[in-house]
Amino acid sequence: MQQSKRLEEFKKSVTNKFNIYNSLFMNLPYRNIENVGMLIPLLLDQCEKGLKEGKTPQEILETFFSNFVDIKDERERLDFMFKIIQYVERQVVLYDSVEDSAFSKLQQYSNSLSIKDYFKLVDKNKNWDKIAKQLSTFSARIVLTAHPTQFYTPAVLDIISNMQSLIDENEVNKIDVTLQQLGLTSLINAKKPTPLDEAKNIIYILRHTYYDAIGELFQYVKRNVSAEDFCNYNILKLGFWPGGDRDGNPFVTAKITGQVADELRLNLMKCYYNELKSLRKKLTFKNLQGDLNALSGELYKAMFNAKIIVGYPEIIDKLSEIRNILVNEYHGLHLDDLDHFINKVHIFKTHFATLDVRQDHSKHKLVVETILKQQGAIKETIDELDDKKLQKWLLDKDLQLNPADFEEEIVKDTITNIQQLKEIQAKNGEEGCNRYIISNSEDIYSVLFVFGLFRWCGWNVYDITFDIIPLFETMKGMEAAEEVMQTLFDTALYRKHLERRKDIHTIMLGFSDGTKDGGYLKANWSILKTKETLSKVCKKNGIKAIFFDGRGGPPARGGGKTHRFYAAQTKDVANHEIQMTIQGQTITSTYGTKEQFIHNSEQLLTAGLSNNLFGKEHVISTGQRKLIEELSELSFNKYDALKQHEKFIPYLEHRSTLKYYTKANIGSRPGKRGNKKQLELSDLRAISFVGSWSQLKQNVPGYFGMGSAMQKLKDEGRLNEVKKLYKEVPFFKALMLNSMMSLAKTNFDLTSYMKDDPEFGEFWNILHEEYQLSKKMLLQISGLKILMEDEAVSRESVKIREKIVLPLLVIQQNALYHITQNSEYKELYEKIVTRSLYGNINASRNSA
Repeated sequence: MQQSKRLEEFKKSVTNKFNIYNSLFMNLPYRNIENVGMLIPLLLDQCEKGLKEGKTPQEILETFFSNFVDIKDERERLDFMFKIIQYVERQVVLYDSVEDSAFSKLQQYSNSLSIKDYFKLVDKNKNWDKIAKQLSTFSARIVLTAHPTQFYTPAVLDIISNMQSLIDENEVNKIDVTLQQLGLTSLINAKKPTPLDEAKNIIYILRHTYYDAIGELFQYVKRNVSAEDFCNYNILKLGFWPGGDRDGNPFVTAKITGQVADELRLNLMKCYYNELKSLRKKLTFKNLQGDLNALSGELYKAMFNAKIIVGYPEIIDKLSEIRNILVNEYHGLHLDDLDHFINKVHIFKTHFATLDVRQDHSKHKLVVETILKQQGAIKETIDELDDKKLQKWLLDKDLQLNPADFEEEIVKDTITNIQQLKEIQAKNGEEGCNRYIISNSEDIYSVLFVFGLFRWCGWNVYDITFDIIPLFETMKGMEAAEEVMQTLFDTALYRKHLERRKDIHTIMLGFSDGTKDGGYLKANWSILKTKETLSKVCKKNGIKAIFFDGRGGPPARGGGKTHRFYAAQTKDVANHEIQMTIQGQTITSTYGTKEQFIHNSEQLLTAGLSNNLFGKEHVISTGQRKLIEELSELSFNKYDALKQHEKFIPYLEHRSTLKYYTKANIGSRPGKRGNKKQLELSDLRAISFVGSWSQLKQNVPGYFGMGSAMQKLKDEGRLNEVKKLYKEVPFFKALMLNSMMSLAKTNFDLTSYMKDDPEFGEFWNILHEEYQLSKKMLLQISGLKILMEDEAVSRESVKIREKIVLPLLVIQQNALYHITQNSEYKELYEKIVTRSLYGNINASRNSA
């Protein structure tokens, strides 16, 4: 019943409104493209009909240009296709605005568990003591990353925000003007952004959306918890990777890290100053003016000058004095407003978001090796030292490193950065930067190299105010994780370090590279097993385990329905805190508005809290584990065979948009790690890998191998076992439902012309057959008639978005074909491919 009401509201508030405003948009008189908007519906119709009839993109466009536009010249056709792309990009922005505007209306028919619903359940079960205790320590950390699919500029974000308000109020004339503004505003960067530009774009969202959203969410929790002294200001924490993540972006330097830390603080001071400015209009009382003006003056200076530091204790002390005077002399008038501000200062302090540092283990190995060579400990490689000697250097030897003593940039910058982290903490507070993450962790040295580098860079061994976080992301890394952590716990000096870090250890698991390495089911199953194992190891050693999930937007990278994922964790997974990255366009699509941010943050909190409170302790029996293991291995074997296929990499290189990600002015990073001439899968960044499959509408990493695995069990007469698994194990069901989302966004008709390709026809058929089989088997085990049957609104949204970008995708495929034919306009066709990435990425909302 709720689903039908929600779908009805969706059609009324989204589908109908979009159709109305889209027709308005299509008829806008833009310069030089007057008729393009009116021709898009005709092109869409030709694309839908043509693909169903098995026509190639070339045939579809030839028919369109001959019968509807009468453009015969290839160069003129290219110009027209560019105009189509520009229109489609803006249609996506319009649809985003309409859908975001309807968010609150749709939530009233949602079955999701909000904080408000959660409190009602608590009240009904009379569990207030338990919940108050849990809420006093539980938290969720949302870590923002600057992946190259987050590219809406602040100007476009402002237009989207304005459009949402106007749509809410049905201001047709103003919407008309704003649509004209949208048509004339560039949606893409004129040049590649720098890492600092990327950081500033995300900080813009922090300042204009998250500052108020987190304050409101905390206020609601505090008012409704039956504990007057509730002060868990960490219930929702923000993390920040732009400017600190040098594994994600090799162009990040120590200088940029310092600049981003300053930007975070300066923008927070602006938030504080503006809120205090509003408060001063209410607190107009004589005995408050001196303190209010003094604090306002300090904040004003600090928000423009990075050298002027106003500390958290200083701000809080001044606000406490103001509060006392307000209560004692002015009847506590406007006290709620002042307390709301004080709560925000407690939450954000002077850091706004915690700036994480991340680097790949191989880079640390190179740095340590170079230092040891300079110190005369080795001649060439680190392998000359046995474990005992190497650990003695890392844990006992005192060095005083100077970056100027080294030639290699990576060595100089690593030393400079670790040395400057003290200064960042002095300015932004310890929470401003206190986590160092090591990608591709596979042995103890992933952690010990960093621990040793801190010591050598001037940090007192008893005063390393950093959590050193291994990131286990490859199959090899996850298999080694238990031994790695136990060995670290057995290392006396490191164990002492953990005591000073309150016996808490954060461990990161990476879905993105895990899926690329092991395939969808094996990666997700391996991550769950690793969490369970590490939970036991930590508990045995008296350590509180905190798991940090490196999740991308789409199911293939650990994305999909986040609440469903966390609510399905087993009882053997430590559940003290939820930590996850949000990446790419997911930042603006899932957490972009205040309403969305609050809703999705509530989903994180209630998923973690309800696991403990209402007895939903999910257990996977030995038999069920054996079955998941079997399916995992079968699907991995199928996926691994695909990876080993001689056409796997060439197909991505020559038939997908893979190499065009780096040509687009989307992000500042290179598209792959290293500088090898021959492309290898291990060098590919997960975002361009998964994104390329998404642009092809094949979404291979989100399901490949699942169909074959289930078919084998069906052939053995065991399909009922899988159906039972789907019904009884929430973890398995959550994975299957997320995989169905990948399948729902798949459209092999778009590339069906490849089935006859002399070089790639056989490979395309392998992909297509597994898609069909996976879809068929997932529907069989779930009992659903269509994909996403129980998620009608999400299904409708996907359907509309896929329809909007279909002309763009046909144009993209046509361009890819002409590039292989060495057209005289090859350069222009390459520009079309590059330009067409944007609209499809935004329409998919979680494509990479």
